[in-house]
Amino acid sequence: MTITHIGGPTTLIEAGGWRLLTDPTFDPPGKRYSFGWGAMSRKLAGPAISADDLGPIDAVLLTHDQHGDNLDPAGRALLPRFGRVLTTPQGARRVGGNVQGLAPWATTTLQGKGREPIEITATPARHGPAGTKPLVGAVTGFALRWEGQEHGILWISGDTVLYDGLREVASRLDVGTAVLHLGGVRFPITGPMRYTMTAENAVELCGLLDPRTIVPVHYEGWAHFREKQQKARQVFGASPFASRVQWLDHGAAAKFEV
Repeated sequence: MTITHIGGPTTLIEAGGWRLLTDPTFDPPGKRYSFGWGAMSRKLAGPAISADDLGPIDAVLLTHDQHGDNLDPAGRALLPRFGRVLTTPQGARRVGGNVQGLAPWATTTLQGKGREPIEITATPARHGPAGTKPLVGAVTGFALRWEGQEHGILWISGDTVLYDGLREVASRLDVGTAVLHLGGVRFPITGPMRYTMTAENAVELCGLLDPRTIVPVHYEGWAHFREKQQKARQVFGASPFASRVQWLDHGAAAKFEV
């Protein structure tokens, strides 16, 4: 398996002949985006790979559609040309077209001639403190399982804080590679409330998951990502999981054993 970090939460996952894209964000930097209820942020960095250079995509794993740092206008324009798009049921109703909604713990399978099927299960996520879902909307993670995985499944957390839903993931799934959305997202208008995990949260979660490999994403490229890579590296470096973390160079494909 290879993972290429394109920017923010956007990655290209290649496994078993499949090419999967997470949270398509391909706008250039500089624009300000609204996140609702007065929360604003600016995009600070563009994608490491342009949409024109992306190549064919078999399916998109869209953790949520309602925020520009996970689906921006350029990414949204790409969706109709992809084979399948998986997201939340609420997002599927909003986006329409070739988009399929999966409730937490619902499963679907990607199948193609000459390729190993990939079972994809939606996993719980909560994009902020308890009670904020009516403001921030629904989010999902994704667990990917296919034949031949020797070290556990591939799990993508989605934009989420650490809460009981993630602890349920740890209790139900054998995670080999964990792609964790970090950044410690905060907005001035909502004060100290955080909307994604910090590295400290992620270390606590990894104590439950015990993954073989940890792949941080969603920590750079936007003004509202408050915990940058340098801080996250320090936290992981001082943790029992220091040797398991793989930081991805933007635009370069990194290989992983699965």
